[in-house]
Amino acid sequence: MRGRIVSAAVLAGLTFLLAQPAPAFDPRPAAAHASLGTAEVLFSPHDDIEAAILRALRGARRTVHVQAYLLTSRTLGAALIEAQARGIRVEVLADREQTARGENSQIPLLAKAGIPVALEVRYAAAHNKIILVDAADAGGAVVTGSYNFTWSARMRNAENVVILRGNPPVLRAYLDNWKRHRAEAVPYAEAMLVD
Repeated sequence: MRGRIVSAAVLAGLTFLLAQPAPAFDPRPAAAHASLGTAEVLFSPHDDIEAAILRALRGARRTVHVQAYLLTSRTLGAALIEAQARGIRVEVLADREQTARGENSQIPLLAKAGIPVALEVRYAAAHNKIILVDAADAGGAVVTGSYNFTWSARMRNAENVVILRGNPPVLRAYLDNWKRHRAEAVPYAEAMLVD
């Protein structure tokens, strides 16, 4: 009998919880975006994803926005610093825990080079892997997929990346999401003081 009472109480609690909308999520369906522009599809280790990302970064004319779970690739770190030196506005968001743990993280070097870096602290894992190149321009690019910006992702893992070019509504959606995450993030120097 006791099992039925507990089960009924659990069922009543679950029913109540399921009837409540999750406060962090919007219950409306996501916006659909028309297929515009081009999609370059790459798979590591068979395709050289890092070379494709480097081409996108070297083609930047105004801005680069990065959202990274891990960024240990020295080559990509150097390309971001080089883009900034060319006058490109580069901004980076990264997962705080991975940055703090990562002995090979390029995030401290980017911050030292004067690139604005903020660390995401709100989520259990800020697991986005995104680079936006000239996101406010019609010819901009979104680089996204499972690929962390690491040597292992390039050489050892089975990963994927899609580079979408010439789709302003998709670029805007990614940039808006990047800005939403940036608003919740903590500046690098401040976030690294908290342990």
